[in-house]
Amino acid sequence: MSGKRKSITSITYKGRSFGIIILTAAQLLIGIIHTLIGIQLITTGSTFMQATEAYNIYTVVFGLLVIVFAVFIWQGKKVGWIGTIGVSVFVSVVDTLTVLNLSSIPGIPVFAAPTEIGYSVIITLYLLQTKVRKKFWT
Repeated sequence: MSGKRKSITSITYKGRSFGIIILTAAQLLIGIIHTLIGIQLITTGSTFMQATEAYNIYTVVFGLLVIVFAVFIWQGKKVGWIGTIGVSVFVSVVDTLTVLNLSSIPGIPVFAAPTEIGYSVIITLYLLQTKVRKKFWT
């Protein structure tokens, strides 16, 4: 035994870091959930949680974008990095406007906004780390 232990940050799979593995899995899950819920809201015409048609469409588009950019992140493509940060910043702004009761996309549930803001900030901060950013910009 060499006495050397692998840290969680040195774990890789197919050349991807542990952080990218977790990010991709989480983003795919979030994207699939939002896409399916958005489609359900559109097809049933549901007014669940006072959702509006704008919110229903926003939910589907958000879900699909998250899935597409997660795939690009997994592939190590710059567009995945840019798109994921773009979507995360957009969600943070829109949800912050909702929490502050300012003009935003009608129907966004106020109770979910703080969690979405927190998650989006974590994703953005992770992707902005020098070590992570360099993988997409080299």
